[in-house]
Amino acid sequence: MKPTPFVNLVLSMVLAVTVTTILYLGRGIILPVVAATILVYLMSAATAALARLPGLKLLPGGVLSFLVVLVFSLAVALFAAVVAATVRSIIEVIPVYEANLDRFIVNLADRLNLDANDMWESLRAATIDRIDIEAVTIALLGNFTSLGGMIFLILIYAAFLTGERIGFPAKVARALPQAGDAQRVMTVVQEVNAQITTYLSVKTLINIILATICFAILWFLDVDFALFWAIVIGMLNYIPYFGSYLGVAFPAILSLAQFGSLWWTILVTVLLTGAQFIVGNIVEPRMIGRQLNLSPFVVLIALAFWGALWGIPGAILAIPMTSILIIVLNQFSSTRFLAVLAAERIDPDPAVAAAHAPTAAPHEPPAT
Repeated sequence: MKPTPFVNLVLSMVLAVTVTTILYLGRGIILPVVAATILVYLMSAATAALARLPGLKLLPGGVLSFLVVLVFSLAVALFAAVVAATVRSIIEVIPVYEANLDRFIVNLADRLNLDANDMWESLRAATIDRIDIEAVTIALLGNFTSLGGMIFLILIYAAFLTGERIGFPAKVARALPQAGDAQRVMTVVQEVNAQITTYLSVKTLINIILATICFAILWFLDVDFALFWAIVIGMLNYIPYFGSYLGVAFPAILSLAQFGSLWWTILVTVLLTGAQFIVGNIVEPRMIGRQLNLSPFVVLIALAFWGALWGIPGAILAIPMTSILIIVLNQFSSTRFLAVLAAERIDPDPAVAAAHAPTAAPHEPPAT
């Protein structure tokens, strides 16, 4: 008996709820594996780039992969060292920051003639005086510290997955012996590889450019921990729309605590936001273009969904994960409509285009 559309809908909803529950409850195990899989795409792009260099293209692929893993390991070690040094330094200067903020608030209240207002005293006692800046700062930096440890675990998984990629086609062929099944799976995998690898490699290059510009601005303005905040801005720029400006908020708030000057904080915010605007609206569209073809609304839903499941790491992985899902949905006739609805633009169907293409006139021999 063929199931009715209503039954199919109910079963689909049950499956979606079950998968979501598994992703949430098993995030401690699933998240590093998924992130490692995404990282493999980036590492494969780096390996391919090394293979094109004149001095390295003669080396075996395994040696190039090892060099890429080594470079990524050194980058993670550098990130961990910067985070550790920043945590220690911020804890040491927190009393100075608290004094600067208190002085700034007192001066602001004095200019607005609020010192003599009993309501102001009650409001300050209920809000500002209750904020433990040291505890809040340590909690925020603790998230970055745990993120660094997770990145190290992800790197280990990625190193093993890189070795597994060599024998993956043979495993698929053995697991799917029926004619055409293995080829179909490999076609999907190759399409995912092409789109995700290109997106991640270009996006990473853009983030490095943005982080470098922001580091120069922060260093020029003498903002404390410029390297750390530049790295944070570059990492959060993986999150579309919100991540880059969220990264700007941290050093901007820090500058207010460091200098106690509203104008200096405005200058830091304007310059960093300007760098974000130029990179995000001029450089990035020209480098990335419209590769992934995702509707902006779908991007927002993906950010909300993956962010709710896995926090900031989920928001960073939202676009690659959603793109992979859309590519898979596009391979089956029963789910292709979902891929079309999630797209920003509707590309012409190759079969329809071929059917409506004008046929060439037969070649006539020259008249004699």
